Amino acid sequence: MEYLAIIVITFISGVCGTGIGGGVGAVLRRDSGKAVSLLLSFAAGIMLAVVCFDLMSEPIGMMNAGTLPSYTPVIVVAAVAVGYAVVYLLNFVIDRHTNREVKHIDRDHPATADDLDELIHADHYATHKNSKTNLFIAGLVMMSAIALHNLPEGMVIGASYASVENITSNLFSGSGFIMAIVIGLHNIPEGMAVAVPLISGGMGKAKAVGLTALSGLPTVLGALIGYALGGINSIMLVLSLGFASGAMLYVVFGELLPESILMWKSKLPALAVFIGVLVGFLLVMF
Repeated sequence: MEYLAIIVITFISGVCGTGIGGGVGAVLRRDSGKAVSLLLSFAAGIMLAVVCFDLMSEPIGMMNAGTLPSYTPVIVVAAVAVGYAVVYLLNFVIDRHTNREVKHIDRDHPATADDLDELIHADHYATHKNSKTNLFIAGLVMMSAIALHNLPEGMVIGASYASVENITSNLFSGSGFIMAIVIGLHNIPEGMAVAVPLISGGMGKAKAVGLTALSGLPTVLGALIGYALGGINSIMLVLSLGFASGAMLYVVFGELLPESILMWKSKLPALAVFIGVLVGFLLVMF
């Protein structure tokens, strides 16, 4: 029953999140960059609060209660570093393959995603309208890369739920549920990044949205792995929580914040992060 609950919640977060992004990409409004910037910033703030006030503090509380050794903080730091490094490498692969869809960098293809069209690669379609085959292949590459990227994100949700005593009664509360929500929000622009090249490359909108949603399935597998590992013993729970924290810290500082600030050079994304941290703190505490 517990594993079924994990499957349901991560299916909604991973598959529905990317699917919604694909749907948005299919009917995209080109003036929605500011709204996406604030959404990314707010999600980053909530993630940061959950990591600092819950995921990384849970092992310390267990150590103070005498159930873990005194060197637990060292284990946490090592696990956080590994989680950060793994997601960094996955994103390095994604960026490298994404750049290959356009063989040059100029004023029409800047290296930074400071506009919604660039973030979802619709700018490439505007410049290369006759290169539908390349766009279609680029969409498939993005779909595969993001599917791989969703695996550790699913582990974050699973590891968060592993620290919950009665998951069936607390499925819609606590850090696991919060992470499922914010990862689902984070998956929306990723779904747009997959769907737009596919549609621009000639694929039907319904089929493109369906394939985009499928790229979120590894989230479910990752959640099951994270939950299973975290349930083995206390040390494995600490390692799972640390890995999850590192993965989320990279998502916050390596993806969400740079993209949101580049997309809207304003003080408002920083304010959205601040509000997100406060909301995340309240969600964790209550």
